[in-house]
Amino acid sequence: MFNTLFNFLIDFISLNMIFFNFHHHNPQISYGIYNSTPEEKIPEHYFSVGIHPQNIHEQWENDLENLKMISQNPKCLAIGECGLDALVNIDENLQKKVFEAQILWANQIQKPVIIHCVRKFQELIPFQKIAKVPMIIHGFNKKKAIADEMLKHGFYLSFGKSVLHNLSLQTSLKEIPLEKIFLETDDADFDIAELYQKAAEIKEISVEKLQEQITKNLGFCFALPEKNIFEK
Repeated sequence: MFNTLFNFLIDFISLNMIFFNFHHHNPQISYGIYNSTPEEKIPEHYFSVGIHPQNIHEQWENDLENLKMISQNPKCLAIGECGLDALVNIDENLQKKVFEAQILWANQIQKPVIIHCVRKFQELIPFQKIAKVPMIIHGFNKKKAIADEMLKHGFYLSFGKSVLHNLSLQTSLKEIPLEKIFLETDDADFDIAELYQKAAEIKEISVEKLQEQITKNLGFCFALPEKNIFEK
């Protein structure tokens, strides 16, 4: 799996101004990670697969077994999105049980976890302690204090469309280390190039430098070899 992703990243960085979309819902996008579910057929392009908190039901263990089969496909790069959500009508203890089961499976197959979190950030911290793989909180749009707390505990943060207009979030992003961020569209319909442009402006670096660093972050999270991935 890692060699496959390694070659993919080389191709990605060699193409002119192609922007990696860390988490999206469009199966036609080839340079990114499509958010899939255990019920879907295996996507054509790279994807993650997870049990979203709102999709947990009594037979969730059947979904977990499907997830285990699907996630061994070389095109599956991560487990998720999965996590904790205070706004869904699913018992919190059950959410935690399902989340933990997915983390343990991610540990076993050594693939990162893409996290969905709504108003449960403090509750995420104990799960980081059992994870043996990178944990990335997608769609992060909270204040700097929460960002700092998550970073302190080793989480990565993926930012989406809110960066384009949320001044408080822009302030947070400006101070977050480049080594800990990703960019995504999630389910929003906009050009991710716009997000890269805005993030580069906020970080006061070139778009190319941002693109290069995010590719390095991918290399680290997916345990790629220590070598120059920007050369063919």
